[in-house]
Amino acid sequence: MAKQPINKSFQYAFEGILTCIKKERNIKIHLVMMVLVIICGFIFSLTKIEWMICILLFALVISLEILNTAIEAIVDLCSPSYHPLAKIAKDCGAGAVLVSAIAAAIIGLMIFIPHLLAVL
Repeated sequence: MAKQPINKSFQYAFEGILTCIKKERNIKIHLVMMVLVIICGFIFSLTKIEWMICILLFALVISLEILNTAIEAIVDLCSPSYHPLAKIAKDCGAGAVLVSAIAAAIIGLMIFIPHLLAVL
């Protein structure tokens, strides 16, 4: 089987991202939080390292949300009716996103609280 041109691979990847944004409420929440962090980052003049940490955390949380959406779609395709294993798969995917979001929030507070205290 011949491989697709590289531009098709990127096209499919962007379609996946846009589909997730259109269909999933939680990724919209993550994106709003990301924009707020970026605005605060400019206000507090984050260091290069702090920006790199924030960007890495954005990528982690958004990637896991996209992956969780893919898991949910596969589970729904394979198991349209309730099944305990389907529930485990969906709950574990959601749990992975939650763990990364909590870690990102804690690290974000560790970055921003000193900047906030310096202003006060």
